[in-house]
Amino acid sequence: MHNTVKNLIYIEDLIKSRVNDDKLPKIIAVSKTFPIKNILPLIEHGHLHYGENKVQEALDKWTDVKKQNNNIKLHLIGSLQTNKVKFALRVFEYIHSLDSERLAKKIADEQIKQDKKPKIFIQVNIGNEEQKSGLKKDKLISFYKFCKSLNLDIIGTMCIPPNNENTEKYFTEMNKINQELKLKDLSMGMSGDYLDAVEKNATYVRIGSKIFGIRD
Repeated sequence: MHNTVKNLIYIEDLIKSRVNDDKLPKIIAVSKTFPIKNILPLIEHGHLHYGENKVQEALDKWTDVKKQNNNIKLHLIGSLQTNKVKFALRVFEYIHSLDSERLAKKIADEQIKQDKKPKIFIQVNIGNEEQKSGLKKDKLISFYKFCKSLNLDIIGTMCIPPNNENTEKYFTEMNKINQELKLKDLSMGMSGDYLDAVEKNATYVRIGSKIFGIRD
């Protein structure tokens, strides 16, 4: 058995030890920067959810693979520029980084043109960090209503919490925000903190190095 598959199974078992079966999150194997040969063992194992940061890299890497494996679901977990939206919709089923009205409008226009409706997370700047993208918490309700008026399929919220010892606090806050908006899905938790995230009701966790190893 390939190491990546062993790593995935180990992570799945750890998660199962923390939450009930009906609350098991989907694991997004963050495959950004890794060539497809490193990812194929997971595809052959039957894993379906993969995360990429860059639209062009995803198009180059996944277009042919997805034609042969049409169950694969690709998640854009990096920020999305408006000029890349039409290309993003060609390859991604999920967008995790919606955080502006301009981007929302562009996706709304493009999904009509392509007759394709991605599932979308609103990115929340949960730590109010200047250097990070994401919506401020006090703008969230009005932005959500705006997105719904554009007929966007908003399924949940997403965050990248501050890199300190307080991730549990931020995950608790995100869970509360999600419940207030009555959203089903919550994208949070990465290789270093995914177990804390699943205990706070994350439904998607984004795990890269713990599956694929350290990036060059």
